[in-house]
Amino acid sequence: MFARLRSDIQCILDRDPAARSTWEVITCYPGLHAIWLHRPAHWCWTHGFKWLGRFISHCARWLTGIEIHPGAKVGERVFFDHAMGVVVGETAEIGDGCTIYQGVTLGGTSLYKGTKRHPTLGKDVVVSAGAKVLGGFEVGDGAKIGSNAVVIKPVPAGATAVGIPARIIPSKEGQSADVTEPHAPKFSAYGITQEDDPLSQAMRGLIDNASSQEHQIALLWQAIEKLSECVKTGDCVPDDAALKEQFEAGKLNDLVGK
Repeated sequence: MFARLRSDIQCILDRDPAARSTWEVITCYPGLHAIWLHRPAHWCWTHGFKWLGRFISHCARWLTGIEIHPGAKVGERVFFDHAMGVVVGETAEIGDGCTIYQGVTLGGTSLYKGTKRHPTLGKDVVVSAGAKVLGGFEVGDGAKIGSNAVVIKPVPAGATAVGIPARIIPSKEGQSADVTEPHAPKFSAYGITQEDDPLSQAMRGLIDNASSQEHQIALLWQAIEKLSECVKTGDCVPDDAALKEQFEAGKLNDLVGK
């Protein structure tokens, strides 16, 4: 038990540069208090003491501003950072090493009791401020949910979901989805970097294509000059480079979520 408590504290020290000491984390981090109060609430819920579990959960919500249903399953080294206004539903599952920021909802889209209504987060998932993950699907290991995204479908491991409704950006080939070392360069504190923004990627793609078109126009003028010089001989061949189409409309449409 004490090893798990130390792990809870250490994960905060690892992921939050503002955390200066163990004592500060123990006394001033409501996300830690919410985790510690959820465990007895969950034990009561799973052992038939439903009302007591809900009452402990209600007290935890009042004390921390974080509402975790006692039926939800929360793994180890889970960090609720700031986390005011977080809501975690009854059938939600949060994997080891996840980081969840303020205003996040792990909600359901069904009113049927006894069904899997809330999402399952894999290991090391980052859910950014204001994001809503709605439904009984799975978010894969190492995935990132961007701020204010509304996710209504599964997210593959290592992918990033951004927008309303969320667009899925696959992980780059060969890039590890492991974010267990949050202070490493790969860790994205709020779930998204500039490279993950599909509109920014699309704009960069348009700029690159505009540059290539300028080059193509220059080649076309060169080809026209060559044709004008040897039009009488009839043995001129146009420059193949000037005839190549380089605009990738399909790729840009995929980025912006056609």
